[in-house]
Amino acid sequence: MSQKAAVSTQTLQAQCREHVLPPFTDYQALNAKGARVITRADGIYIWDSEGHKILDGMAGLWCVNVGYGRQELVDAAAKQMQELPFYNLFFQTVHVPAIELASEIASVAPKGMRKVFFTGSGSESNDTVLRMARHFWACQGQPEKKWIIGRENGYHGSTVAGASLGGMKAMHSQGDLPIAYIDHIPQPYWYGEGGDMTPDEFGVWAAEQLDKKIQQIGADKVAAFIAEPIQGAGGVIIPPDTYWPTIKKVLAKYDILLVVDEVICGFGRTGEWFGSQYYDLQPDLMPVAKGMTSGYLPMGAVLVGDRVANVLTEQGGEFYHGYTYSGHPVAAAVALENLRILKSEKIVERVKAETAPYLQKKWAELADHPLVGEARSVGLVAALELVKNKQTRERFAGGNTGMRCREHCFSSGLVMRAVGDTMIISPPLVITCEQIDELVALARQALDATWAELNA
Repeated sequence: MSQKAAVSTQTLQAQCREHVLPPFTDYQALNAKGARVITRADGIYIWDSEGHKILDGMAGLWCVNVGYGRQELVDAAAKQMQELPFYNLFFQTVHVPAIELASEIASVAPKGMRKVFFTGSGSESNDTVLRMARHFWACQGQPEKKWIIGRENGYHGSTVAGASLGGMKAMHSQGDLPIAYIDHIPQPYWYGEGGDMTPDEFGVWAAEQLDKKIQQIGADKVAAFIAEPIQGAGGVIIPPDTYWPTIKKVLAKYDILLVVDEVICGFGRTGEWFGSQYYDLQPDLMPVAKGMTSGYLPMGAVLVGDRVANVLTEQGGEFYHGYTYSGHPVAAAVALENLRILKSEKIVERVKAETAPYLQKKWAELADHPLVGEARSVGLVAALELVKNKQTRERFAGGNTGMRCREHCFSSGLVMRAVGDTMIISPPLVITCEQIDELVALARQALDATWAELNA
């Protein structure tokens, strides 16, 4: 490491301490350690200011689906900036990129989802969902249907509404959350909470908690149920096979909306365009973001099913909601080009037929490691449960095994995220089978180092 590189990194870290408040950060811990400075990226790799090459097993933040360095997306942004760098969708105006993008999204969306409300992020999309679901019922003379049921440990963003819809207790402890008329049911986390039940038994039990909660609140007061197809930020919680079919039976009994949060699963992550298609769901509202532009520009949306859209357009009057950057023309142009790449290169199809099955096979082999209690995956998203005892699922004391492993991952040249003592990955969808071999080898190397440290 050259002295020049070290000084440069130290200077950047000092400026970060002085001026930047990063999200989801313990500032005292960060300031004591110094931030890792990322300077460039290409394909599935990133480089830090010290010149270290790192395989990005998280696709940025679940979002860089087509990989880094796609000149087509840069060119699309530049071209649109020259033609129309900005205009809004307020006051009965619209622009071509927003129209074309909405049409393109509708062409790959679940059946019956033909309308798109644009936002700037996944959090904004879930704020919109809360407003839209309640407005939908109020338009029909049922303003009392305002309760929304989410799941414990679910994640729907960190705005006031998004954090309230989510079920993360640590977030609720800051800011007097959740807000009124939101409740939560247990998550379908069999490995962590299934006890002596089989996965199928637990899946049914977890889904039936929705029925009990609806009855407790009153079906005439519940507006919607919101859930991720697979809980991403909660630790890649893949529901048992019985879960979603039972949820569908519960929802069929009651007149409430289904909101499927596709911010992470959308645009190919599961090997289908959307997780709703993977699990055969028919959402009424579907928040999306992240993979929509592959993270190259901030953009989100809510896909609106015909049932809701027809009420909003025929009975709703003015919907007093929106954002300055809803449908931003440059972001829309980039999203359009991103979808073109996904289609023309058959990336979603390749995930389903080739790379997802290969990852599942190679990832499952990590279950033989003494530190791994379970290795699970769907599509190109996966998790490892770190345990002290495989038979009892006992964790190591202190609750910091995941963070220890995360540091060893970086030292090995891999981004793998820690959620408690669960390690998760969500690599770019363009990852090859050879690169999956590399990822798994690096993960095993980090597991070995963590196991040695824990048993030192």
